This record gives sequence, C-alpha cells and structure tokens, in this order.
Amino acid sequence: MVVGDSVNEQLPPGWALTKLDELVSLLRGVTYNNSQSSDTAHEGYLPIIRANNIQKDKLILRDFVYVQTELVKEIQKIRKNDIIVAMSSGSKSVVGKTAKSVSDIDAGFGAFCGLLRPTKLVVPEIISFYTRGSYYRNKVSELSAGANINNLKPAHFSELDFPLPPFAEQKVIAEKLDTLLAQVDNTKARLERIPEILKRFRQSVLAAAVSGKLTEEWRAFNKTQFPYVTRQLSEIIHEMRNGLSPKPNELGNGYPILRISSVRPFSLDQVDIRHLEVPDKDKERYKLQLNDLLFTRYNGSIEFVGVCARVAELKYEVILYPDKLIRVRVDKNQVTPEYLEIFSASQSARDYIYSLVKSTSGQKGISGADLKLMEVQLPSVSEQTEIVRRVEELFAFADRIEHAAQAALSRVNNLTQSILAKAFRGELTADWRAANPDLISGENSAEALLARIKAERDKVKPTKKAKAG
Repeated sequence: MVVGDSVNEQLPPGWALTKLDELVSLLRGVTYNNSQSSDTAHEGYLPIIRANNIQKDKLILRDFVYVQTELVKEIQKIRKNDIIVAMSSGSKSVVGKTAKSVSDIDAGFGAFCGLLRPTKLVVPEIISFYTRGSYYRNKVSELSAGANINNLKPAHFSELDFPLPPFAEQKVIAEKLDTLLAQVDNTKARLERIPEILKRFRQSVLAAAVSGKLTEEWRAFNKTQFPYVTRQLSEIIHEMRNGLSPKPNELGNGYPILRISSVRPFSLDQVDIRHLEVPDKDKERYKLQLNDLLFTRYNGSIEFVGVCARVAELKYEVILYPDKLIRVRVDKNQVTPEYLEIFSASQSARDYIYSLVKSTSGQKGISGADLKLMEVQLPSVSEQTEIVRRVEELFAFADRIEHAAQAALSRVNNLTQSILAKAFRGELTADWRAANPDLISGENSAEALLARIKAERDKVKPTKKAKAG
C-alpha cells in the first residue's frame, strides 16, 4: 500500500492492491486548431477546460477557450465526479495535477489534459484524494519525465499502485479526509493571509513614523519641534548621481556592479552581481560607500520605480552601480540616511513617485530632477534617530511573526501529505474496521469488489466477430 513515497504490500484487513487504471476509465481530450476556437463565448461553441483551470486541486471555471460544439464528443463532456488531469507540461509541478468536478459541466477538456472517470463501484473521492498524495505526485513526475516537456501517457496509469479499501471503508475514509483536510485548508488560508496583514502593518508603521504619531510621547518628553519642517530632497543632500551606463559582463572581469533589480525597499542585493571594467577615475567616482542611498530610476513595474535601499554593509572593497540606479549622499547635519530610507518607503513618498512616473519603451521611470523636488517631512536629527530605532524594533517584530508563520505553513503543508498517507495506510479507520469486521470481509472485501469491477468491465468490452470460414 502507499506509505509516503513508496508502496508496501502489508495491507490492512479487507484491502487489496490494484492499479489505478483498473478503477477508472481514461478519456483523451478534445483536439482543435486555431480556426476552430475562440477566446470568447459564441453560440455553437463549448468551453474547454485546460491545465490552467486546475488550481489547488479545484476546477477554476473561467478563462476558457471555446471550440465548435461538434468537436466535443458527448463522452468528452465533463460529468460530476470526473477527475481532470494535466497530461502534458514543461513543468514537473504541473503535469499530473488534478481536480474533481463537483457537478456536470457543459464543457469539454483540451488535448493536453486527460479525464479519469471512476467506476461507479468505487467512491470517487477516494480516487481524487489519491491523486493529491506524494506517492502519486512523485511517481507521475518520474513516469512523465522528458527532455523538454513532461508527458503522461495512458499506459502510465497502469503503473500506479492503488491500495483499495472495501467500499464501506472508502466512504468512511472520504468523510474523514473531507473533515481533516478542510481544517488544514482553513488553517493554511489563515497563515497565507499573514504576509499581507504584516505588509499593511509595516505601512502603518511607516505612516506613523513620518507623520509624528510614532514619537508623540517621546516628543512631549523631549520638547522637540512639531509640526515637522518640510524640505525638498535637493535641500538635504550633498549629491545625486546616476550610475554607469557601459554594459557589464558575466565573466567576472573588472569590478562587481549591482544589477538594476538589486534595489528593493530596505533591501540591497550584493550577491546577484555582474562585473564591469572601468578606469580608476570612474571607479572612484561610482563606487559605493556605507550609508549611500540607492533609488531605482527605471523598472518594468511601477511598484519598483523610485524605491530606496541604504548601503548598510559592503560585501566588496569596491562595488559599482548601473545607470538605472541613482546614488544619493545626504547632509547628515539635517537628515540621517536611515530616516530618509524610511521616509522614501512611506505612502506619501510613494504617491509622489507614482504621480511623476513616465513610461518609455515599456520601462517606467522617474528623473533625478523630479526626485529632487520630493518634499520630506523632517524631524530633528535626534527625533529621526528615535524614529529609526522604533521602526527597526517594530519591523523586527513583524519579521519574527512572518518567519514563524512561514514555518507553520511549511508544517501545515507537510500535514496534508501526512494525513493522506495515513488514510491510504488504513490508519484513519483502524478503529472503524475493528468495530465493523463484517463490512470488510467476504463479499464486502476489496478483493470481491475488484472482481465485480472486472465483471462490469468485461460486460462492456466489445466482442470480437468470428472470422468467416
């Protein structure tokens, strides 16, 4: 039987080991060409389910392609309890993924998908739950492996071992899995919401930091100025300089230089770098120093235009920066680099950036001249230091929560596979079997069930015509 990633033949009483293809009929998808399909619904066309409609073990009934109705055979229309399978994909994580239909659907499925139609003599949920388990996923990945594309073939389903419980026990297992996995999914959904909640929390911290709310009590005790003075960025910096425009190399020749994507809010990537050969005068002119601020000048996504990261550490004695980044060096008598980094991530700064972004050849950007005009709410340097301390403390608290949530989410993901493995080892129903021995033996055993399934299949097999003598 299925135990984690392997199959063990020590089955619970009344169970039988069979192959998946003995319990289902495999149907091939609808083939069509561009002239026979449409991205929009028309009379005389039917929607087609494709691999992108299979998401998190469920069918997503939108984003269809539509094909002429006559191309879809009646048998290819999706019925309640059919299980759609992604049969072909360049990604191993996609091929073999499944979703069970909860109702009849007046739709077909595409040629890159297949359909498993369970025999009426098994509980269909058992087949669906089986395809979510690690044994099925790992075996499918192994069987379908190809050079450029992974393909599941109909014959592969005859290589998948299936530990079959008696029919009555299948019902009990399906009910238990429905309950347990719904609880797991609810827990998972809550954990998956935490990063977005923390994102809003961090933004509220930044808003409080630059508006004065974060340090109200500190200000009252220290009797410092409020409202804050407002200065344009140009008034509180010593230098603003675009980076180097020559094309870097991947060969390691010259000095390390950041990528355009190196800068994200509060984060500077000095690992994923390239190299650039420059004369000494340019090396001195464009090398980064501790507490330099880097702003993105251009990016394909507006979300990352004008974002700022501080050089909190230097991983190289000399590291340069490219033309689509802007280096800023502040007047430390007026503003600390740490505070300006915080201010630049606040919503008021981002709104200013968004208002001035221009698009050129698919790239979105802001000029240094516009950036210099950004108005900065400026507490005293001593209050800036206190703001930075409090923001760092609150962000560290949020980081700890996020790491704990990620660890919990990993455990929850493992829990799903643990529950499925226990189900197909018979561990979830051991007490039920002990209380119902008559429902797992004799004519109620899985062996007897397999015999009935075979008899039903033999009935519908076409008979060969005898040759004329």
